[in-house]
Amino acid sequence: MIPRYLVDVQLSELPVIEKDVIVIGAGIAGLFTAIRASENNSVLMITKKSLLDSNTRYAQGGIAAVISDEDSPAYHRQDTLVAGAGLCSNEAVDVLVHEGPKGVRRLIKMGTQFDLENGEFALTKEGAHSQRRILHANGDATGFEIVRALSETAVANPKIEVWDDHFVIDLVTQDDVCCGAIVQKPNGQRLFVKGKAVILSSGGAGQLYRYTTNPEVATGDGIAMAYRAGAYIQDVEFIQFHPTSLCYPGAPRFLISEAVRGEGAYLRNIKGERFMERYHEQLELAPRDVVARAIVSEMEETKSTFVYIDITHESPEMVKHRFPTIYEYCLRYGLDLTSDWIPVAPAMHYMMGGVKTDLNGETNIKRLFACGEVSSTGVHGANRLASNSLSEAIVFGRRIVKRIDELPGHSVQPTIENEIERSSTPIQAVVERRLKLQKIMVRYAGLRRDAKGLEKGLEELKRQLPIYQSILTEREEYEFANLLTCALLTTEAALSREESRGAHFREDFPVRDDVMWRKHTVLHRLYGMTEERIEDV
Repeated sequence: MIPRYLVDVQLSELPVIEKDVIVIGAGIAGLFTAIRASENNSVLMITKKSLLDSNTRYAQGGIAAVISDEDSPAYHRQDTLVAGAGLCSNEAVDVLVHEGPKGVRRLIKMGTQFDLENGEFALTKEGAHSQRRILHANGDATGFEIVRALSETAVANPKIEVWDDHFVIDLVTQDDVCCGAIVQKPNGQRLFVKGKAVILSSGGAGQLYRYTTNPEVATGDGIAMAYRAGAYIQDVEFIQFHPTSLCYPGAPRFLISEAVRGEGAYLRNIKGERFMERYHEQLELAPRDVVARAIVSEMEETKSTFVYIDITHESPEMVKHRFPTIYEYCLRYGLDLTSDWIPVAPAMHYMMGGVKTDLNGETNIKRLFACGEVSSTGVHGANRLASNSLSEAIVFGRRIVKRIDELPGHSVQPTIENEIERSSTPIQAVVERRLKLQKIMVRYAGLRRDAKGLEKGLEELKRQLPIYQSILTEREEYEFANLLTCALLTTEAALSREESRGAHFREDFPVRDDVMWRKHTVLHRLYGMTEERIEDV
């Protein structure tokens, strides 16, 4: 149903650009990996907007790594495994917790300035962490500080060429080897970009849902193009909804960091009552999926569209110092974090699954790598531990570069066989299609799911399949085609997993089942849905 390529092209007719390493996307994964790769390679970074537009930029909480003498890799490992609800790869988690501190030191060497207290790193604690191990920058602007430092380093590097406002349409493969990508320039011209290795760092798919903390660029492009190319897509039923995004008339769904609860904030329903004691012993610091579903239950019980987050019992000086970005943002809408209860509700935040990789970030397609949220390394399992994502990007980014440096040169002249005839242009406006898709995902594949709803959602999504037979020329059209691919994969995987685990909650199968379902769901364009038991991985 989903074709190999989104567009009909003849590679021999396209201008060819050749670099050693092609990095698709930006954020911490793309920037860090590009900088490391440039030590021994020429690098081309392709972003569909700019280096500053990524999920990383909006990451508030921080980066998790064992820094304190009171902490240890064993503690970090245990917290990650508990949050992952039995689906983490032990080997991948070991890599993360042991190599994370070294990666943080490399970030600092690249210019990132983390907050200090009395000459030591200022560490905070977030949901499901047993220790204070979250480094942050400028209070609650960690992602922006990391992107600032890395982008300045990348732009100043003569071995890194950056193409802003370019869209990667498809990956080009020959005999299960990735040779490069088809790229569209801002003026509509298409190019064939060749390389000995391609790294996907295109982020997640937050725009699958109407309410998300992700920026507009998060349209699942990397997952969709990898799927079309024949990569395995793993565990995409596990969608993390952040419990606390700003929910206020006229304001976007702005993230209210988990670190706010880590610093002592309470959750209250519209009656003013704290309620988390009814749902989990860790109260406001319970795993994100537990908190998100608790909030929805309170909203339903009180017939409200939000609950409150309350940190007014802490000193105004501490709140302003620790959360300057959140404080200033709320103030724009007449909300004072130091004296007001802030209305919040869950919103799509992070996709635990993605393009399946090994411990070196390589996919089943040789010379194709994935790093960051687009990937599924096995670290996050069924529910990502807060602030592990930035650590994962730098740890596996370093491993990817090490693997690329071991690769021999690669020269091949690939060909593309266009398997379908595209003879029409989309009739319905893309903006209307996209909104309809988002509403379907919210209604049928959101925080709580069941078979009837997921089947209905699949049925409605499949009505949009003719988009793949259409002649697509604009970025918005490619993005919608990619979102539709991700929506179909997510819904199919969610329908297949007949249990509740981590961020995946089935009302018709509310119990976790380790006998039947301690396994990964894996999708492939030709082979369909397969499963891998944890013991087999």
